[in-house]
Amino acid sequence: MRDKSSATDRDTITAGRALGALGVLAFSMSLPATRVAVHDLDPWFVAFGRAVGAAALAAAYLFLTRSPAPTRAQWRRLPVVALGVVVGFPLFTSLALTSSTSAHGAVVITVLPAMTAVFAALRAHERPPLIFWLAGGGGLVAVLFFLVASGAVHGGPTPADLYLLAAVVLCGLGYAEGGALAREIGGARTICWALLVALPATLPIALVTLPSRAGLPSWAAFGYLTVVSMFLGFFAWYAGLAKGGIAKVGQIQLAQPVLTLAWSALLLGEPVTPASIGAAVVVLGCVVLTQRARQGLRVSFHQSDGSLVALSARNSTRTPEA
Repeated sequence: MRDKSSATDRDTITAGRALGALGVLAFSMSLPATRVAVHDLDPWFVAFGRAVGAAALAAAYLFLTRSPAPTRAQWRRLPVVALGVVVGFPLFTSLALTSSTSAHGAVVITVLPAMTAVFAALRAHERPPLIFWLAGGGGLVAVLFFLVASGAVHGGPTPADLYLLAAVVLCGLGYAEGGALAREIGGARTICWALLVALPATLPIALVTLPSRAGLPSWAAFGYLTVVSMFLGFFAWYAGLAKGGIAKVGQIQLAQPVLTLAWSALLLGEPVTPASIGAAVVVLGCVVLTQRARQGLRVSFHQSDGSLVALSARNSTRTPEA
């Protein structure tokens, strides 16, 4: 019986990794698409307009699937998700990419997995071992070195870098809270309800900043951001975080800058410097260490009956905790 349960848990963790990788693939084009969109569109509209469009899709999904409303406790957590992934990350990356390249932004946001892990510990009761934090810190050092070597912090960080760092902090919070909530209501419902919670704030700003005209490439990029980055990508991403562990699956994001650098070069013709490649390779090495170091991770979460459960990734068993 225990072997069967262990095999089931291993399958769940494997599925979580696969779903997380699919989410990362979807998100890897977000920065290049944002860079194209803000060429003609107001960055505030790019941030909030996509949230409004995704909210319309979310309302349709919830209606067609007859999804039940969240509980009172879940309603209190949804604004945290909305603040991080519906408002914070789209807004600050849009503002940053009016003056920064998506290739540069891709390297800066490599600190996002570490930030996600921090909030996973604070908000989702996950406890990675010390070596995990050391490896994650190595990735952060690599990014900071890249910023210094590239001249981005000459005389102090640029506004674009500050925007990107703000985006990272808020997105890490939204990922961790959303991943924990997805264990209770599912990944699709988590992002759908978060989009609707944010609608009273996103809709007025989107209407005020609605452009009179824009080129087809900008609208196409905006469509990608709305349908994939803001909606479908989160179906896979939050489901992956819920199944495989927020901190563990969150480290798959460290592959995202490499994909984004490739998209930036192929689609936008942006130069990819040796420093960018070097920083990305070092960070990828750090993610390998975190994955190897985290075999003993214990993930704690609340069940629907209120009891606290711990999932061990080493022996894939669930044991009740006091």
